[in-house]
Amino acid sequence: MAVKKEKLFSEFPPVSTEEWMEKVTADLKGADFEKKLVWKTNEGFKVQPFYRMEDLEGLKTTDALPGEFPYLRGTKKDNNEWLVRQDIRVECPKAGNAKALDILNKGIDSLGLHVSAKDLNAEYIETLLDGIDPQCVELNFSTCQGHVVELAQLLAAYFEKKGYDAKRLRGSINYDYFDKMLTRGKEKGVMVQTAKALMDAVQPLPLYRVLGVNALSLNNAGAYISQELGYALAWGNEYMDQLTEAGLPAAAVAKKIKFNFGVSSNYFLEIAKFRAARLLWANIVASYPTQCLRDCENKGANGECRCAAKMAVHAETSTFNLTLFDAHVNLLRTQTEAMSAALGGVDSMTVTPFDKAYETPDDFSERLARNQQLLLKEESHFDKVIDPAAGSYYIETLTASIAKQAWELFLAVEEAGGFYAALKDGTVQDAVNESNKARHKAVAQRREILLGTNQYPNFNELANGKQPVEAKCCCGGTAETGVRTLLMDRASSEFEALRLQTEASGKRPKAFMLTIGNLAMRQARAQYACNFLACAGYEVIDNLGFDTVEAGVDAAMEAKADIVVICSSDDEYATYAIPAFKALDGRAMFIVAGNPACADELKAAGIENFIHVRVNVLETLKEYNAKLLK
Repeated sequence: MAVKKEKLFSEFPPVSTEEWMEKVTADLKGADFEKKLVWKTNEGFKVQPFYRMEDLEGLKTTDALPGEFPYLRGTKKDNNEWLVRQDIRVECPKAGNAKALDILNKGIDSLGLHVSAKDLNAEYIETLLDGIDPQCVELNFSTCQGHVVELAQLLAAYFEKKGYDAKRLRGSINYDYFDKMLTRGKEKGVMVQTAKALMDAVQPLPLYRVLGVNALSLNNAGAYISQELGYALAWGNEYMDQLTEAGLPAAAVAKKIKFNFGVSSNYFLEIAKFRAARLLWANIVASYPTQCLRDCENKGANGECRCAAKMAVHAETSTFNLTLFDAHVNLLRTQTEAMSAALGGVDSMTVTPFDKAYETPDDFSERLARNQQLLLKEESHFDKVIDPAAGSYYIETLTASIAKQAWELFLAVEEAGGFYAALKDGTVQDAVNESNKARHKAVAQRREILLGTNQYPNFNELANGKQPVEAKCCCGGTAETGVRTLLMDRASSEFEALRLQTEASGKRPKAFMLTIGNLAMRQARAQYACNFLACAGYEVIDNLGFDTVEAGVDAAMEAKADIVVICSSDDEYATYAIPAFKALDGRAMFIVAGNPACADELKAAGIENFIHVRVNVLETLKEYNAKLLK
């Protein structure tokens, strides 16, 4: 019997963009479309409320294929596999080895090993890697920048001694001359000299990458996505430029560069970032004469080495948005970040443990971090489909927009002399630090939400001795070399300091909600005020409502309140606020929840404190702490 084929949704007539806009305009009832529905990103471009097929017209991104130059859709053709990585700071090689062997049995297939430079020798390497087969697991090393060549030589000798197949050994040594300038303001050694020696030392290890682009530092400093990508491209190009100028083949240099990106919680923009990153980097490398160094089928029309244009990408979830209070919310943040990285097609990934903001991660938090990736692979099958974002009107448009912004920044850096010159004069640091300050301000005003910190805090949570762990070397000051450094303050750091101050004072102010009048408005205002004041660690006491302001004030005094917040409708404040203020008679701080039309009249009566969506939450709470914690 013949099977009748029908087009999906064929019974529905097509709807044009004009018809959609007519409907949207009617529903807005005169409100401005741009102001109401168009979102402007931190990167400076606009995001529309909806996209349609015609938005893809002219975008070359839709012509790309998986595993093919320029690698927009990834460097893999058959799957979306990535390596699950966990980093170990090795204090003792024997203990480091034991931990590595343990986690390799728990889902890890990529190790990051930070080794002590002063202890490096052949015995140290043998002890550390005993029982670990580097043909089956990716090994990534970092150490003091002055000892990377020695480390490379020791590793090459160890692998040769063991008789491993060099073509199966994958890993990296994280030498990054420029990251040291960004984070510590230091220049140590001569980049070209060390890089050449390092590349020579790893000649027996053709698949090891040794030139690091640690854009993760920019991400953790609060850089916007376009900044992280644009500067990362200039960073990588600085290696290409200086080392090819020194006589090294461009293909050889490109194949030794590894990009280490951070991942923020901007879900769709992060997916677009990784897609745009591969596209732009492939075109940068293609601008050099990258002739194949051996027989290879992956060549361009003029014999260019297309393998050299593949961007090697490791992703690590951000520390900028980690929080000390309500720390388990960090799991939600890192999970969405890991999803972005996976869908964006990274080669390997580290999920930052949720407790890293206030302690050295323990076995439990490290286990959760590993399992977050394993869930994406084994239960959600994120590793099966290559670039599932392809063809999405929204993400394809975001990819093009991010690529445009990052490319413009890359060109600006190059025109000003390159990445090294930009670091020397502080251009990069100043730009990222300005973004850091802007994001802190946005958090203070609740324009950027950190759940559990500046919005919906846990009313009853105490730090109980937890203290923030901050990067001491990245203080944002000026080192002896005169090179400015990045500010590394997490987004939540100021709110945490405020709340810790409250807790340390030994006096936890009580905020009493004097709810009266219109039921819906008093409840909404009370909820807003409770969330507002709990951000400073205050105890909040909500109420169902009072018949008179006098009854409310009496109840507040009986509860020994330090703050009384009147919660009602704007119209009713003209009736209730001044009598309540007078009844309180200075026995507690008086706050009006809202910004009513009669605010000037209330201020004339002596009422000073108003909390509403236009105030700076952080600065307001600092003022309250100064008054209440004397």
